[in-house]
Amino acid sequence: MYNKNIKLVIAILIIAYAVYQFIEGFIGNGIMFILLSLIFIFLYFKNEFILLAFLKLRKQDFDGAKKWLDKIKKPQSALTTKQQGYYNYLNGIMVSQTNMNEAEKYFKNAISLGLSMDHDLAMAKLNLAGIAFTKRRKQEANLLLAEAQKLDKRGMLTEQIKMMKQQMKKASIPNQHYGSPTSSRQGRRSRR
Repeated sequence: MYNKNIKLVIAILIIAYAVYQFIEGFIGNGIMFILLSLIFIFLYFKNEFILLAFLKLRKQDFDGAKKWLDKIKKPQSALTTKQQGYYNYLNGIMVSQTNMNEAEKYFKNAISLGLSMDHDLAMAKLNLAGIAFTKRRKQEANLLLAEAQKLDKRGMLTEQIKMMKQQMKKASIPNQHYGSPTSSRQGRRSRR
């Protein structure tokens, strides 16, 4: 994968050629080249492979999404900081079904690098809360769940948050034993 700055260089060259077309009197060509340069500027901020991976995830095609993400060989040089956050976020979603430790690492990296949308950040924190709860770190899970709930302003994750809270309550209730083994022994002794 090539460096992200190549896209900007191509956009600048196209804009320069568009200016030349304006000077020569070819206004239509100049406008077309300006629009073409906007595509490269857009792809600088929104990586094409990450966009394609998101499309595959919407169709529940995890293998296809992984294939697109694997085309990004060096995320630090090929992606902006926010894109690196989404790269880690997507990898975390795909790995969370098989390897919790790796998924936790990806989600923490995604949060530290930053995600531009609040519901994506809430989803990452919700997944981290689930991982922390599974690893018996209840305080951390509660904290992450509260943060996810604050970030979920549109209410897209309310059902998942409710389910997580219910699971946490069920796990925190101690097992109740109706009648202890000693009481049955005492009952036998009294009969004798």
